[in-house]
Amino acid sequence: MDKFENKSASTVEIADAFGDFMHAFETFKTENDQRLCEIEARKSVDVLTDEKLERINLAIDDHQRSVDALMLKAARPGRGVGGVVSGVAGMHRDAFDGYVRKGDAGGLRQLEEKALSVGTDPDGGYLVPNETENSVMSSLKGISPIRSIAGVRQVSGAVFKKPFSISGPGTGWVGETDARPETSTPTLAELTFPTMELYAMPAATPTLLDDAVVNIDEWIAGEVSVAFAEQEGAAFISGDGVNKPRGFLDYTKVDNASWSWGNVGYVATGTDGAFDASAPVDDLIDLVYSVKAGYRSNAHWVMNRATQAEIRKIKDADGNYIWQPSAAPGAAPTLLNTAIVEAEDMPDIASDSFAIAYGDFNRGYLIVDRLGIRVLRDPYSSKPYVLFYTTKRVGGGIQDFDAIKLMKFGLS
Repeated sequence: MDKFENKSASTVEIADAFGDFMHAFETFKTENDQRLCEIEARKSVDVLTDEKLERINLAIDDHQRSVDALMLKAARPGRGVGGVVSGVAGMHRDAFDGYVRKGDAGGLRQLEEKALSVGTDPDGGYLVPNETENSVMSSLKGISPIRSIAGVRQVSGAVFKKPFSISGPGTGWVGETDARPETSTPTLAELTFPTMELYAMPAATPTLLDDAVVNIDEWIAGEVSVAFAEQEGAAFISGDGVNKPRGFLDYTKVDNASWSWGNVGYVATGTDGAFDASAPVDDLIDLVYSVKAGYRSNAHWVMNRATQAEIRKIKDADGNYIWQPSAAPGAAPTLLNTAIVEAEDMPDIASDSFAIAYGDFNRGYLIVDRLGIRVLRDPYSSKPYVLFYTTKRVGGGIQDFDAIKLMKFGLS
């Protein structure tokens, strides 16, 4: 399909795809019930039953991908010629269009000089129009799983510093005429979130750049959004903080019974590389209640698709499946009545892996975006193609160590 055509998924397409997804899940439950009966009767499972169940599990994932893709397609704005923008914003967009199409940087240089900003940063390039930046950031929120649930703050500097109260000031009850004793001083920690450079380099043909119908700044936004989202997704989960955000799995992990500020608490399953065989639901419940009540009301599960596939097979004591599909297209599946965010950069279930995270990520993890996305046009490095070196600066890290807990698939 031509990426520049203004097409979106129809309601019928979405309904059909969602119907296929629900049918696959009902088939899965039937086959898994048979598997559980075989285990109860023979203490083993027929190999053919296991293979069939795995095929259906994969089919559920495929149908979910189809529904997700159609929902994203339906929400995507058309890629036709943009509307009229007046004033400085209109001048910026016209100047940017001239730069990306023909390499004429004069208009952009004058605008940035008038705005008392530097025309080029150390790596070169010019700021994209505001609507292009907004389009990129909006797409990132829809594509990047952690960004969709984390706290996000925009800054103008290279580093964002935030004081955080580890222990609040002393408080107490007093009578109307009683003396008010001096309260204790709160313990504050300073959290530092440096922004790191993230880049993408889409390539365009001269024919594309000469086509007046194509909205080039929207094309750039569409090209870099997916690349940015993939890199962000990995960094927010497991980034080591060196030239990238620090992921929540990179911090020191401790048993939740010994949790202290600056560490991430975990609950162990007690079984190496697996859930507890006799009571897997108890492992998940223990993780839920390792998080304080104030965080649970806005909590999410975070795991990859393979981990979800294992959880789909689990029933509670009443014989109900604890994993439930989304109630409508575009909604998230749930586990124990809490939404699941699927993040493929989470590790698989394995020996001592931290394959599941749970908590209030809006309060627990902070993403810091530095304002401004820059583009440097390069018509020389890959002739006849024109490269667009596109950069944004982003940082991230845990801001509340009590809000996110992990499940460790290990003995302790």
